[in-house]
Amino acid sequence: MDADYIRKKITELRIKRGVSEHRMSLDLGHSRSYIHGIVTGKSLPSMTEFLYICEYLEVTPKYFFDTDGENPILISQLVKETASLSETDLLLLINLAKRIKK
Repeated sequence: MDADYIRKKITELRIKRGVSEHRMSLDLGHSRSYIHGIVTGKSLPSMTEFLYICEYLEVTPKYFFDTDGENPILISQLVKETASLSETDLLLLINLAKRIKK
């Protein structure tokens, strides 16, 4: 993975979230061209800014770099929703997922 991957992934996740570069830049507290500068290769975010970007895009850094998953935003949301479920409910969800997968 390289800087190009980071730029492309930010763009991909931003589009999936349905937000413009301009809006995302402002929402993150930067000038309107901040995200544009990142995706065009003029700059890269600092580690702190990268973590804010992940939070904004509703993905964990792990899912940001996951090249196997097609829907990291949805997977991240699912994980958050299941975090407080009981063991019984988690087992039910696992069985349901296996059944749907067939």
